[in-house]
Amino acid sequence: MSRSGSGEFNVISDRFLPIERTVFSEEHEMFRTNVRRFMQDFVIPNLEKWNKQCHPDRDVWLEAGKRGFLCVTTPEIYGGSGADRKYSAILIEEQQRANAAGPGFVMHSEIVAGYIERFGDDHQKEKWLPKMARGEVIGSLAMTEPRGGSDLRAISTRAVVDGDDYLINGSKTFITNGYITDLIIVAAKTDQKDGSSGLSLFLVEADRNGVSKSMPLDKVGQKAQDAAELFFDSVRVPKGNLLGNAGEGLRYLMQELAWERLMIAIRAVAGCEIALETTVDYTKSREAFGQKLLDFQNTKFKLAECKTKTQIARVYIDQCIELGAAGQLNAEAAAMAKWWCTELQNRVLDECVQLHGGYGYMLEYPVARAWTDARAQMIYGGTNEIMKEIIARSF
Repeated sequence: MSRSGSGEFNVISDRFLPIERTVFSEEHEMFRTNVRRFMQDFVIPNLEKWNKQCHPDRDVWLEAGKRGFLCVTTPEIYGGSGADRKYSAILIEEQQRANAAGPGFVMHSEIVAGYIERFGDDHQKEKWLPKMARGEVIGSLAMTEPRGGSDLRAISTRAVVDGDDYLINGSKTFITNGYITDLIIVAAKTDQKDGSSGLSLFLVEADRNGVSKSMPLDKVGQKAQDAAELFFDSVRVPKGNLLGNAGEGLRYLMQELAWERLMIAIRAVAGCEIALETTVDYTKSREAFGQKLLDFQNTKFKLAECKTKTQIARVYIDQCIELGAAGQLNAEAAAMAKWWCTELQNRVLDECVQLHGGYGYMLEYPVARAWTDARAQMIYGGTNEIMKEIIARSF
């Protein structure tokens, strides 16, 4: 693997693993070709800039919207493509192959737009989804709070009825797309009860009085993807901005978490594949003690172990993609995928960094950036400890 300041992986092959994939049709693969070209032309050349400024530029969103890469599963009547979720999986895989932590297209298209499509009323869908599909409005989801972490029942942000409006007070942190967001789905309590009964979701425009943002958070990795703190100081929103029914926010969130967790796992396996492939290339070209690195038994065995584990993960994830596209993916299967594949990604990347030697620790080498970017995958979307708890509930 050659060096690259922009952080992209240079070698991309679809036949590195021994079992051919059958989950995608010819039309899906044609879409993949177009997405890959978009990543090469509009994302990879800008990664270094985005990594330095800790957020992507807005023009890439408009370009993605122009090419039909935003909100692909959103119905055509609302400006999307009306495609199945396999197209979304391709977008995730190709962004990972480009070694691009940002832009946050997945959060915008699959999560925020998905909530609006499933739980919004006709007015909300007509107002927001076409603009999101065009990239004119960037969406974010504000759940996590400074003192709440993964515990949604501990949310302290409040939304109190005041005439025809709600007044929202509270703060959120680690919000993907938070710095550049235009539209925020805010999780807030609409009554004073403990537990889940009072949680509701609101559509909050980022330019409303009382909404403020921090600068992009200084993360260890995923620098090209902005994350920020959001603050809500007596933010007045009309009752028409309530998403779905009051008090049902947790139920809505739980319905979409399986797909969200699978998307993290899809990214993880793609990350294993491309890191493995590029590391094989590196070990073929790098010499030590008078021979190629790949000629050492230790190198061969390490790569063989990583390749085998990655292939096994790929078979499981492709089956989950089929289930997700059919709307049949359950919480336990998604939790298994998220836990196993994100931990595998971190183990594989650690081995790949080791095989690069000192160069593996240099950010000018893509494997180093992939390594730092991968660590967060075991945290967001629900920590992997919570994934194990979900799995254990089936006993």
